[in-house]
Formats: sequence, structure tokens, C-alpha cells
Amino acid sequence: MRVPSALELVLFWLVCRVATPVKICAFNAKRFGEAKLAKGPIRDAIVKIVARCDICLLQEVQDAKGRAVVALMKELNRVHGAEAFRYISSASLGRKSYLEKYVFVYRSDQAELTDTYQYEDNHPERPDIFAREPFVVRFNLPTSVLKDLVLVPQHTSPPDAVKEIDALYDVFEAVKDRWKPESIMFLGDFNADCDYVAKKRWPLIRLRTEPGLAWLIGDEADTTVRANTNCAYDRIVIYGEKLSREVIPGSAGAYDFPQILGLTEAEALEVSDHYPVEVQLSSIRVGNNGQDQLSRPGTPTLLLLAASLMMGRFS
Repeated sequence: MRVPSALELVLFWLVCRVATPVKICAFNAKRFGEAKLAKGPIRDAIVKIVARCDICLLQEVQDAKGRAVVALMKELNRVHGAEAFRYISSASLGRKSYLEKYVFVYRSDQAELTDTYQYEDNHPERPDIFAREPFVVRFNLPTSVLKDLVLVPQHTSPPDAVKEIDALYDVFEAVKDRWKPESIMFLGDFNADCDYVAKKRWPLIRLRTEPGLAWLIGDEADTTVRANTNCAYDRIVIYGEKLSREVIPGSAGAYDFPQILGLTEAEALEVSDHYPVEVQLSSIRVGNNGQDQLSRPGTPTLLLLAASLMMGRFS
């Protein structure tokens, strides 16, 4: 059997490349604005957190002029390559003077924005439920088995968490009527635990009780940075059989950025008092027969190469 040349190895890598899973995250970035990004260590931590994700929902973005988001994008693309990341932002949302934006930052080679929808909180029987109405986005995921995915963000007002989470079911029905999607993901800081959502209130929340909706971040999770709190505030909820099949088992959870980045609690709290939450979806790889094939994490390309060699692919 002939030993393959370096060129043949490169060609084999290209025709049998293994795509990484698609990672979707939600991060309450705690009063994200220009002053925050001006601090180098905080900026660097946020860049590292966001860059881990193919799509990252940022919440609590207090950036009326959009300068902080532009600065974040400039830094992300400086580190990872021009046009590596793009973003889409809602308008400033909220009541009176306290306003926030929902911002989706996404990798341009992993996600393509196809549509947006600003939900209007004008239900005739329950007007003005949301402090910050969901800014719904739709993505094409070219490297995912799933392809089409709708994301519904929500950062609830803590005192109204129960009724806002429940009202997400109205958003769910509105999105289904508007786009008729097969796959929908709700994500964000729902304030869905501890003092804001008592266990006895869960039966009142349709997003929890109606069939077909799966909560990927469980009640036992801790999505808070402070050592003296243990609350599952941040959640990911999915709808759709196809989406359920493509969620990689065990991939949903909170990202303990203080431990990973080596930050003290005080340093971490300068970044945020919330952990990001995340989930991974199956990707596709292009095989040497030109067909899309399912790819799960941990598929080692060198093993594929070894198998090919053993079968005499280069003989």
C-alpha cells in the first residue's frame, strides 16, 4: 500500500471534513454598554464568551446609540477575522426610561439571518404584559441538519416573571401563525426560579404545561455567578420534533465562565451576575460521495483517515 502524499492528505481532509456542532447561547451581559466595554479585562472576557457561540443572544444591552455593540463586533472580527461575526439588534425596548435591546451575534459562516419579527404586546385581554417584547429572529443554519430555526428571546421583568413566561405561549402561537416554522427555540433570562417563580406557580405557565415544549435547562440548574445563590433563572425551551432530535444529548447547560477564564467572583461579577446558557445542535459533514452526513461531536478526522488507509483508499 502506497503512503499518501501531503497533498492527498489535505485533499482527504477537505472532502471528508467534519463540521463542528452548532452552538446557540443566551447571555445576560449585565448593563452592557460603552462604559463596560471600555474596561479591557471585561471586554476580553465578553469577547471570549461570545466567540464560543455560533449564535449568541445578548440581553440587558443598554446601548441606545449602538456604539457598544459596534465596538464588540469590531473586537470580535479583529480577533477572529474580518466579517467572521455579524449581528442583528432590536430597537430599545422597555417602559419609561429603562430600556434594553436584544442583540443576536452570529458567525457568518454558520448562520444566515432570513427574517425578523418584533412581537407587539397588544393582546386585547392582556395588554402590555412584557416589559421587553420578544424580538423574534429566523436563521438558516447551513451546516446544521436542522437548517431552519426560529429564536424567541426573553428577558423578563423579575416581579412579572410568571405572567411574562406564560405570555410567551401567545408569542409561540403568533410565530406559528406568521411563519409556520417546524422548529422554535425560546431562550434568555426568564428569572424562572427562586423568589420570582415559586414551584406552586408552574402549573399556571402554559409554556411549561402545554405539550410539545421541552425545557432543556432544568429547575435544578444554577445560572448565577454569586456563590450564595443557586437559581435557574436562564432557560432554553424548544418546540418541534426535528429540533428535539438534533439537540446533542448533554450539551444543554450553563457555561461557568469564571472557572474557565480563571476569574475571581468579584472579577466575574464585573462581567455579569449570570452564566450564559447554551445548547448544541447536530451538524453535517460533506462526505467523499458528495452527500450530507450527520456529524456528532468527537468524530476524529484522523480516525476516518486511518480507516480510509486501511481500506486502501490511497493504494
